[in-house]
Amino acid sequence: MSTGTYLITGAAGGVGSVSTRVVRQLLGRGEKVRALVHRQDSRADALRESGAEVIVGDLTNPVDVGSAMFGISRMFFNMSVSAEYLEAAALVCLAAKELDGLEVLVNMSQMTVSQMSTTSVEESRQQRLHWLAEHVVDWSGIPAVHVRPTVFMDNPLFTVLAARSIRQDGRLALPFGAGRTSPIDAGDVADVVTAVLTAPTDHLGAVYELTGPAALDIDGLAEQYASALNRPVTGVRLPYDQWLDDLSRAALDPHTQDHIATMARLHRDGRYDRMTHTVEDITGHSPKTVEQYIARNRDLFE
Repeated sequence: MSTGTYLITGAAGGVGSVSTRVVRQLLGRGEKVRALVHRQDSRADALRESGAEVIVGDLTNPVDVGSAMFGISRMFFNMSVSAEYLEAAALVCLAAKELDGLEVLVNMSQMTVSQMSTTSVEESRQQRLHWLAEHVVDWSGIPAVHVRPTVFMDNPLFTVLAARSIRQDGRLALPFGAGRTSPIDAGDVADVVTAVLTAPTDHLGAVYELTGPAALDIDGLAEQYASALNRPVTGVRLPYDQWLDDLSRAALDPHTQDHIATMARLHRDGRYDRMTHTVEDITGHSPKTVEQYIARNRDLFE
């Protein structure tokens, strides 16, 4: 039975397209879903055709935010990497405080914030904005849940930035050193978010840290790629400065480039060597492996 209107931001999709997946899962349950997208395009058309109420707006525009949030009862706040992320989070919280009957705001954060402090300087600006946004949500007093996934399997680190050397000579070349990582499939994150949104009283005030099923070094990652692609793939520990030269040639804005470069360095420093069982605890199923993700996206590497 429908519980009211759900608002899902970032619904047109970005890395992982978690919001798009949540929209479709909720619609599949017969819920009323309002999808906020940044622009009208084919992705917005597809959401509308699937049954969502689509609103085009800007999360840094208070009028757009207020209009999108009017009359909702549950919300998933998700936004692509952006230098304006904190402004958007603050506006959402201000609008949420004026709502009658908001049952939950599920905030998409990231796992690195759990190791941050007021004075830490090792993280990217985007990671700092997530850390600050969590505090703004908490200070606002609205009913909320923070979801902190580790790095997504869809991240350019594991896809477009890894694909060239895999295609050329079967090398997974990353600057991770001896670091280990437990990347997560976006579908598993969407499953957790949907479970929280549809039964919020079981989760209010929680912070959920999500990882994949195993923490792998570069050799372990290469084995997963090789198995999925059915051809040899060798893990190579690139010097960080050499890898940065390759990154600088990618078509990324400076804010995003800084974020990805920082993530690579933090992998090398062991900050992504994390393991939780939260996906299984909340959804009842194990998180997907890197091998499963690569097998499903073979075209990226061929």
